[in-house]
Amino acid sequence: MNSPGVPSFRALDVRPILARGDEPFQEIMRTVDALAPGEGLVLTSPFLPSPLIERLHAMGFRARPERRADGAWQTFFSRDRA
Repeated sequence: MNSPGVPSFRALDVRPILARGDEPFQEIMRTVDALAPGEGLVLTSPFLPSPLIERLHAMGFRARPERRADGAWQTFFSRDRA
């Protein structure tokens, strides 16, 4: 169980999608649309997803990107609480 005010995160790793040569945007948006109140998304990608950060920011999400030791990026998206 999470502490009050601390969101839980659904994980989505888009590296396999990209490795197949597919575009992950629709899968990302399906995951975002399915988030429950108080839930966030942690996205793992091979590069900093700057356009996605901007897009989700416009939808009310904060982003906290972190570079992993393996070179991938993990970006934590959470909604600002009202």
